[in-house]
Amino acid sequence: MELLNFLRAGVLGAAALSACIATQATAQPEHAIAMYGEPALPPDFVSLPYANPDAPKGGRIVFGNTGGFDSLNPFVQKGTPPWQQSFWSYESLMGRSWDEPFTLYGLLAESVETAPDRSWVEFTLRPEARFSDGSPVTVEDVIWSYETLGAEGHLRYRGLATQVETIEQTGPHKVRLTFNSQDRELALIAGLRPILKKAQWEGRDFAASGLNPIPIGTGPYVISGFEPGRYVTFRRDPDYWGKDLPFRRGTNNFDEMRVEFYGDETVQFEAFKAGELTVMREFNAEKWARQYDFPAIKRGDVVKSEIPHRRPSGMTGFAMNTRRALFADWRVREALLLAFNFEYINDTMTGGAQPRIASYFDNSDLAMRPGPATGAVRDLLEPFADSLPPGAIEGYALPTGDGTARNRANLRRAADLLTQAGWQVQDGALVNEAGQPFAFTVLLRQGDTGNQTVIDLYARALARLGIVLRVETVDDAQFESRMASYDFDMTTFRRDLSLSPGNEQRLYWGRAGVDAPGTRNLPGIDSAAADAMIDTMLQARTTETFTAAVRALDRVLTAGRYVIPIWQFDVGRIAHVKQLHYPETLPVYGDRIGFLPDVWWYESE
Repeated sequence: MELLNFLRAGVLGAAALSACIATQATAQPEHAIAMYGEPALPPDFVSLPYANPDAPKGGRIVFGNTGGFDSLNPFVQKGTPPWQQSFWSYESLMGRSWDEPFTLYGLLAESVETAPDRSWVEFTLRPEARFSDGSPVTVEDVIWSYETLGAEGHLRYRGLATQVETIEQTGPHKVRLTFNSQDRELALIAGLRPILKKAQWEGRDFAASGLNPIPIGTGPYVISGFEPGRYVTFRRDPDYWGKDLPFRRGTNNFDEMRVEFYGDETVQFEAFKAGELTVMREFNAEKWARQYDFPAIKRGDVVKSEIPHRRPSGMTGFAMNTRRALFADWRVREALLLAFNFEYINDTMTGGAQPRIASYFDNSDLAMRPGPATGAVRDLLEPFADSLPPGAIEGYALPTGDGTARNRANLRRAADLLTQAGWQVQDGALVNEAGQPFAFTVLLRQGDTGNQTVIDLYARALARLGIVLRVETVDDAQFESRMASYDFDMTTFRRDLSLSPGNEQRLYWGRAGVDAPGTRNLPGIDSAAADAMIDTMLQARTTETFTAAVRALDRVLTAGRYVIPIWQFDVGRIAHVKQLHYPETLPVYGDRIGFLPDVWWYESE
């Protein structure tokens, strides 16, 4: 970017010009791009390693969602679309391999080219790329998609727009993005933006669209029917342009995919048992062990499959909104963690079969190490020592209970911390100096019966401390609206994290998300240290520096006590009719996006 500034100022010297020529000379079009190191697959690869290139085509698969939908535009802030839609019907310039931490291979683009410092990236479109209506994908469509999503799209797309200095056509099928910040991940993020058809939206308000019109995409599936809040049906496009690409070989095998919507998890499970659904993901190990014994399973018509993985645990639990004064003090948050009797709740809910999440990047090499910070991790944290929560540098571990229902020792410790924070018990109620009671509400989605049970158990423990916990359940549309405006005290929380965390971390934990509506920083994390660790991750040139920065970030987040963690999903649990099959070779990410339904197929016995 310094070079671009020189150009604008008209003071480019001979030395700078030589450097520019050298930079362009070393850049070469490639079939793939990796965040670190080299792509695992060569230019002439046959298929993704976890796909069966000989998988048969045909058949039908039926999923179930809880809640409903009121939009079929998954790219805008307005409305709630079926979450699967953006993955099945739309494509980007590059596609991700889920068997590598972060590597992209050509999809709509046949090649990618970057500067050695990744200050710009250039994509060359495949001439054969087509939208589902048969029209060609043009550079004009690409530029319009980037600009429109960056200005009017969902907030998850807008961060990139602020980091793009220019986007321009550089050839009949070429488009180049030049960046205004030092961030090696931007070239990859740019390759993952969905591409939409510009002509469809002429004279229409993109941001205000909902059920009509449905955005035209380039993906292998198109919506063939729907009833708002009831079902959506996707059919495989027989004229899909990319069906012969190596990246697509052995994928998108079903002729039809349907999503049925149910009021809650109990009704959805009964529908699966009755044969209305052909596949069901189960996240509760206790239920998996005890309730998946219905007649269809005993007959062998339904199969239980477990899919291991090597990805970070991410964070699942209950987020405390630190924008609320009630949760601003770390001692209060630690007290609430102590009162959450995980061992007893886990035994009740999962039979103790699922381990607790110990940190945000647990189950991976990126996770913080036990005990005090050392080496490069400590060096990164030391400048922020005065503002870090206790334990970030010294070492922090989640409270452990005694496994009994009473959990007396932890409740005593919680009471002591609450006293230190200015709370006292009067007439059986916990109040502050102004006499205001300690009371808060947990916001849940309608039909979330599993978390309702967890919160009921938690409320009983809090009552022993004099704390009043209430539950409020709302429909999907209200829930999303409340999340966007941070209108909650405590709520359910889930963040999937990858082996190559990057710019999305700003959206999850960045200080800009404390006040800006619609980010994913639900806890309201306001930490200069977290921002600095994210900056270091994004500028890292070596794996060692990157890993140290992520481990340091993990310490900041975990010691911040922003979320009450529950259990991790250590394996994927999928029950399915016996006609559904998947390859023996599994991706490193396991059952994530890109696995089910992408590489599965239907085959009668």
